[in-house]
Amino acid sequence: HGLPEEFPPKVLAYAEGISEEIEEKEIKRRKDIRNLRMVTIDGEDAKDLDDAVSIEKLDNGKYKLGVHIADVTHYVREKNPLDKEALKRGTSVYLIDRVIPMLPKKLSNGICSLNPKVDRLALSCFMTIDSKGKVCEHEIAETVIRTSERMTYTDVTKILRDHDEELIKKYDYLVDDFKTMEELCLILREKRMKRGAIDFDFEESKIILNENGKPIDIKPYEREIANRIIEEFMLVCNETIAEHMFWTNLPFVYRVHENPDEEKLDKFRDFIYNLGYTMKVTQDIHPRILQEVLEKVKGKKEETVVSTLLLRSMMKAKYTPECSSHFGLAATYYCHFTSPIRRYPDLQIHRIIRDNIRGRLQREGKTEHYREILEHVAEQSSVCERRAQEAERESDRLKKAEYMSYHLGEIFEGIISGVTAYGFYVELPNTVEGLVHITALSDDYYEFDEENYELRGELTKKVYHLGQKVTVRVADADALKRTVDFSVVENTVD
Repeated sequence: HGLPEEFPPKVLAYAEGISEEIEEKEIKRRKDIRNLRMVTIDGEDAKDLDDAVSIEKLDNGKYKLGVHIADVTHYVREKNPLDKEALKRGTSVYLIDRVIPMLPKKLSNGICSLNPKVDRLALSCFMTIDSKGKVCEHEIAETVIRTSERMTYTDVTKILRDHDEELIKKYDYLVDDFKTMEELCLILREKRMKRGAIDFDFEESKIILNENGKPIDIKPYEREIANRIIEEFMLVCNETIAEHMFWTNLPFVYRVHENPDEEKLDKFRDFIYNLGYTMKVTQDIHPRILQEVLEKVKGKKEETVVSTLLLRSMMKAKYTPECSSHFGLAATYYCHFTSPIRRYPDLQIHRIIRDNIRGRLQREGKTEHYREILEHVAEQSSVCERRAQEAERESDRLKKAEYMSYHLGEIFEGIISGVTAYGFYVELPNTVEGLVHITALSDDYYEFDEENYELRGELTKKVYHLGQKVTVRVADADALKRTVDFSVVENTVD
């Protein structure tokens, strides 16, 4: 994929020259909120902590949510060696056994990372949110912060869901904050769902490696309440920032998601009709219609299949200087503001926001400059994002195939997740996907029915269709080719 493993010496030397100390005059220039209680909540192994959150329940029943994002632009100035390298990389890439970061470790895990109990520079967005989830007012400010704790999703979930006494005692001064966060999270989520946002609830997996990099287990990765809290807070912050900047009429980078492809959507509608579901398709499709379909299949055996097919009929989200809506989120305005350590578009828009706060845009003729460069920045960011996703998927497939190579001959139950002219794909509960090749179906000659996503036996009339449960044996697994092959264990057709 042409991913750069090492940073050029010039970039590393520049990073080394950055001081760990924050100058007093920089602190004086900013809003000092170091006494504000705030935490980062991330996965256990995260080292690049770029967002912290604070919360307060106001006397009038409203919530004051603070989302505090590492101010990377203070260190990565436009056109300095760090900036040029970051634009080239576009994003950090998270492979199973390593991270290929967008910025050198000195910044990503050091001075920019919102590590606990140390002073850090941030760009903060304060939002006052009412009981219906409406952002009534907001403020964006350059700040200096000091996070109280580095929390993990696991520990916050244990506090909120399992009422873990040991953790409640350890973080007693934060427990009420977590409860308030959960309250607000549920309000924001409900507002988003009412609006028609589409929430794909796919099983994600975590591949566990031993010290030699050998995959020893694949576990489902749950999106627990703590993950959802951060997710909702980042979404509302990204929307607030995008809307704010849209009305300034300044050049900006938006995250847009176009309406689904009509032809693919028609195919999807025909397919679910055969499963007994209906969907009204109007001239101008609204995400709520698709959300309703997902709600109908929730918990049913065909849920994964319907979700996968729907996802395939969607367009890919991308970055662009033009503000058009985000279909999947049912949002009029959206951008990526919350991860400047690992995504270039976030870094770019931080720069514009800071220049705007300081009144530099008009004064120094920077508006025109941004207009000229943003088309390229958006395009480059979208290309790098797609490259990173493909590499991440392939590293997943590689380790999954390697894991299955230790289980040759074993039998598993799975669900048919894809049907093609050359066979069908089966997904196991641990998220591994493998192919039953048409040549492995030796009991009959099978015809592919493209419209219904089925393989049908000519003589036996046996049918293999999407969403069907089957029992399979692991026939082959090749880590280099990233493929897993199954054969069907007989008497499994439902």
